[in-house]
Amino acid sequence: MEHPLRNAYLEAMGITQWVVRQPPAPPEIAERQAVAASAAQPQAPEPAAVAEPVTGHDAPPSWLTEAPLPEEQWHPGETTADEFEPHAPRPVVADLGWDALQQHIAACRSCELHRSRKQTVFGTGSQQADLLIIGEAPGADEDRQGEPFVGRAGKLLNAMLKAIGLERNQVYIANILKCRPPGNRDPHVEEASHCRPYLMRQIELINPKVILAVGRVSAQNLLKSTDTLGRLRGRTHRFGADNTPLIVTYHPAYLLRSPEQKAKSWQDLQQVLSLLQK
Repeated sequence: MEHPLRNAYLEAMGITQWVVRQPPAPPEIAERQAVAASAAQPQAPEPAAVAEPVTGHDAPPSWLTEAPLPEEQWHPGETTADEFEPHAPRPVVADLGWDALQQHIAACRSCELHRSRKQTVFGTGSQQADLLIIGEAPGADEDRQGEPFVGRAGKLLNAMLKAIGLERNQVYIANILKCRPPGNRDPHVEEASHCRPYLMRQIELINPKVILAVGRVSAQNLLKSTDTLGRLRGRTHRFGADNTPLIVTYHPAYLLRSPEQKAKSWQDLQQVLSLLQK
């Protein structure tokens, strides 16, 4: 069924090709299905906040019009509690430098994930990066290779960065968790709690100018919120004692399945670019 108003809107955004999937899934449900490493709890779709347009880099990049990812086997995950600060012992890493921190994480046995992982996924990129990208947890490819955001989702992330003039090695990429959850389920509350000191130390060492939270699980954990991604994106949040600007956007794996949301991600990236240029 044709939708003239929607088509006109997409054409105005410079998107001339798209794939209409029947029936269309609400964004919050589609993200759960699409992000193998962040299976979300089903919930009613929420209206996304509209980001202010940013001047510069106005021409839509090529990744906006790529075809959706073919149907694959996706693994629904388990739900997590609304509590974000459970009472659990946490590793002391406040004074560790990069090498010591990486060694500490590689030997971590703080939660049960160490039993099923192939290796920890520390992070990658420039340790002096202005932009820090934080996903949710390693997937199967990341667990094998020891690097976050590889495979098709990683290639799309690279293209998204290139669209705002950045190469992968110019940013730093990390995750909420350092180990892959079995079956690519959502991180459990206690798992995220154990890993949080590691991520916080990485943030302290990098001291980024901007943080980009990629996907619902990343955004909710960083902001300690239960709001949907649609409610969290489209504005600038502040993170930590330094009030670092934090932008929320969709996970690249979700965009591979739902390319109609790429225009919103392009708005988010333009917000990031504007903050980096200040």
